[in-house]
Amino acid sequence: MPDRVVRDFPLFPLGIVALPHELVPLRIFEERYRTMIGECLESGSEFGIVWADDEGVRPVGCAMEITEVLERMEDGRMNILTRGRRPFRIVDERHDLAYPAGTVEFVSDKEEQPDEKTVAAAREAYGALVEQATDRAPEADELREMTAYHMAATVDFGLAAKQGLLDLRSENARLRLVTRLFRAASRRLEFIERAEARARSNGKVRFS
Repeated sequence: MPDRVVRDFPLFPLGIVALPHELVPLRIFEERYRTMIGECLESGSEFGIVWADDEGVRPVGCAMEITEVLERMEDGRMNILTRGRRPFRIVDERHDLAYPAGTVEFVSDKEEQPDEKTVAAAREAYGALVEQATDRAPEADELREMTAYHMAATVDFGLAAKQGLLDLRSENARLRLVTRLFRAASRRLEFIERAEARARSNGKVRFS
């Protein structure tokens, strides 16, 4: 499928990274973003979240759909729930509208066949992490339907790791990356659990 270019696409620079399928609650209070979200609600259109920090705005972001208005205040502020849909690349920015916008290119993955071992390793690592964190093992049917984005959208990674996933145009590459991230998260959980157990015993190893 060819990449698609859209002009005057609303952009929301934030200190977060959103992934496709991820649910992201947002509090809208600045006038320009109240205008932007109001127009998106009226037209049913998307807007884009892009990670912005002291180094600037990242060129690859995630298009978001507004799934629910959770609360609307009298002064125009609102709390909304959004869901990530698809990645895009900023081609050009506009600063002469009522809110940030730009020309964006919705990007496609390269054509490739999923590597069965890569898929299996990612789902195994994800399933182990979920069970470790929640005491509930994901169902096999549930795992079979999940892409790298589906799995990563439910785990709280660091911003650089999430941006790295968003930048990749290969599902196999994303699966390899999330496998490493899930395994690292499992090791951190194991360390925390051991540290908490040791704290409960006042740092002493008990033999009876």
